Amino acid sequence: MTTAFERHALPLFLFLFLTPIINASIHDYSNEPFTHRSDAFFFHGGSEALFAKSFIRFETVTFARPRESASVHGRMQSNTGLVEAIILEVRDRNRIGGSYLKSDLICCDPKLAKDRNCNLGEVIIQKNPDNHELPKRIKTFFQGTDEQVQMDAVTLEINATGMYYLYFMFCDPSLKGTTIQGRTVWRNPNGYLPGKMAPLMTLYGFMSLAYLLLGLAWFLRFVQFWKDIIQLHYHITAVIALGMCEMAVWYFEYANFNSTGTRPMGITLWAVTFTSVKKTLSRTRRNLAKLELYRKFTNTLAVSVLLSIAWIGFELYFNATDPLSELWQIAWIIPAFWCLLSYALLVVICILWAPSRNPTRYAYMEETGDDFDEEGISLTSSVAKISGDVAAKLDRKAIDHAFGEDLEEDKRE
Repeated sequence: MTTAFERHALPLFLFLFLTPIINASIHDYSNEPFTHRSDAFFFHGGSEALFAKSFIRFETVTFARPRESASVHGRMQSNTGLVEAIILEVRDRNRIGGSYLKSDLICCDPKLAKDRNCNLGEVIIQKNPDNHELPKRIKTFFQGTDEQVQMDAVTLEINATGMYYLYFMFCDPSLKGTTIQGRTVWRNPNGYLPGKMAPLMTLYGFMSLAYLLLGLAWFLRFVQFWKDIIQLHYHITAVIALGMCEMAVWYFEYANFNSTGTRPMGITLWAVTFTSVKKTLSRTRRNLAKLELYRKFTNTLAVSVLLSIAWIGFELYFNATDPLSELWQIAWIIPAFWCLLSYALLVVICILWAPSRNPTRYAYMEETGDDFDEEGISLTSSVAKISGDVAAKLDRKAIDHAFGEDLEEDKRE
């Protein structure tokens, strides 16, 4: 049976999840509107993967309703409008709405309230029997004719690891047009970095060290055979340096995110680095020489292509079957694979084209015309040599013949 929340709120979940609205663990709201779904109004306040002993803190969260909505109430009236902050773990999403009451509603109506199943005008919530604290509801009421109300400064402790969503909701249609401003702070025990991204900081730190070790080994080999270095080796050196800088920048960006809770917008370094690496690799590819080495590298490329195709299929399947990040604890392996694959290819290149005392095995004439010229010169030299040898032999034969004739004449005389 499809529940009300699945029918109306799940599309909103998917839309908000797939749209990168917020790129920080400090979520700022600036006069954001609520979205109407079914019989309720939603605003997505954020979603993060949190470990146990984390917290969500509400700071200066303020709701502003239209003047028309406030003016219909008396100045001395209390609780003239309700906005709820609802925090839930993603696996509890079906506990929002009246499915367990066999109702398609999200908000409690008079009939359900009469049966004492819920409170009129509130979002219907069924508590998790394994964790009675979730889903969590925090109420904020407008008073009298006030057009604004500020939410109490609340810090919610998270005692179980999971993917948490925050929604601000109200059921009163007269509050249509209400906006929200302020911010919430989400923090894990070890910093602001979301749990889904935390393993990536470790990965980039490890990859930075791996590139450093590869660069050190390459440098020692480079120095050992510095008299036999060719242009190809400079290209490989540039690729190693770019990879090391790329991983280091990503690591320090994540470290900054973890300590401050925000990350810079519009990161262009990745695109620039990626383009540089592609151009460099395409240039080094034109310097491939020996057929045996080329075959070995071709085999490596073939294996990497097959692995890439298989991994792309897995990635598509993973994203299609986990749109709400329920498997967030293993999602880091997807970008990790591409980092490791790129590094492995670079290691293979370094092994096959390492500096040596015989750099001529990497020699490659890029211009086809030069090859033909060399062949022509070689052929001409050979012909000239052969011609010279033949001419010398003919001269010797002529001399011998003439000398022989003279001897014959002497004998006859």
